[in-house]
Amino acid sequence: MNFLLTLLIGIIAGVVDVLPMIKMKVDKYSITSAFVYYLIVPFVIYGINWFGNLWWLRGGIVSILMAIPVIILVAKEDKKSPIAMTIMSIILGSIIGIAGHFLNLM
Repeated sequence: MNFLLTLLIGIIAGVVDVLPMIKMKVDKYSITSAFVYYLIVPFVIYGINWFGNLWWLRGGIVSILMAIPVIILVAKEDKKSPIAMTIMSIILGSIIGIAGHFLNLM
């Protein structure tokens, strides 16, 4: 059950992230990459036991740490996207972490 719930959270986060990308007609490889990233991130967030009682920090921090390599790659070609990627990573990661806490997945 936990696996399916974690997967569902990843799918929802992925869809939330890629919908604006689809609207802006971003290439399919970038869209697929973003979706797969958010599909995997909940499993990592829920599998790491950092911060103890500061559970609400875990999602945002793990998500941004995982996104940094991609953000660096994107920054080479596009100066605006890394800001949006950083913000979305922190926000969606935090939401994933909070959802996992209240659904007892962490």
